[in-house]
Amino acid sequence: MSSFSITEPSGRSKWFAGTLVVLYALITMVPLVWIMLTGFKSPADAISYPPKVVFDPTLEGYVNLFTTRTRQTQDFLAENPPVTWADEIVRQYDMVIVGPSKFGERFMNSVIIGFGSTFLSVFLGTLAAYAFSRFKIPLADDLLFFILSTRMMPPIAVAIPIFLMYRQLGLSDTHLGMILLYTAVNISLAVWLLKGFIDEIPREYEEAALIDGYTRFQAFYKVVLPQAATGIASTAIFCLIFAWNEYAFAVLLTSATAQTAPPFIPTIIGIGGLDWPAVAAGATIFLLPVMVFTILLRKHLLRGITFGAVRK
Repeated sequence: MSSFSITEPSGRSKWFAGTLVVLYALITMVPLVWIMLTGFKSPADAISYPPKVVFDPTLEGYVNLFTTRTRQTQDFLAENPPVTWADEIVRQYDMVIVGPSKFGERFMNSVIIGFGSTFLSVFLGTLAAYAFSRFKIPLADDLLFFILSTRMMPPIAVAIPIFLMYRQLGLSDTHLGMILLYTAVNISLAVWLLKGFIDEIPREYEEAALIDGYTRFQAFYKVVLPQAATGIASTAIFCLIFAWNEYAFAVLLTSATAQTAPPFIPTIIGIGGLDWPAVAAGATIFLLPVMVFTILLRKHLLRGITFGAVRK
């Protein structure tokens, strides 16, 4: 009888693998670091060639991102001295701050729509996945395939019908309309991911709870949900990433009230053209919520990526 054994990787192999991982991480971080640095450059440094790595940092990009400005005469500037450090920054262009920009409002729209659609997708996906996993549903395989098929074509392919339908229903440029749309797109992913997690939870746990007098809902809430917490967290990350970064539907279906940050950031105009430091500052701030959310749930994300790879 033949046998085999799995040997531990040598120290040299571990060192080589670790080096490759670190190099890959550094390469992928270069664009993010460059965007963050551009947010602290002046407009001239942002478009200089060759690109400047060493420069005098300034908060001009962040000031331009959060404010609206207007040009004033020298007499007006002399009679009205700057009040804050932000006023001093814009004075070098003979301008004064006249109010806040729309970035804060657009950013909050992203938060409401992104997290709202993620909650609905995970909530509905969990219920549907539990039903498919635990009950005998007629044509369950066909229904699961139909749910998955909604992800097979690019969302932009149905943009025109959705635009016409939303205009007829009065859902264009509304938070509710965008939350429902992103939920509809994400729910197929949520159902398939969560069904895999719930399938791995032994049915005996629920049967024991039912014998102890729990109702089906109590068994689901107190037994299944805690066991599926890892899957729920990882599914939430994937759903949030899509809803947070989605651009095509946001451009087509929103314009003012419910416009999110992705279509707003490219429209930031400075003196004589696109204000690249402000755009980079907006991209940096826009990145932070998803990055923090992913870091907090990174262990669950790794489990979500590899679920089902190893089974007993």
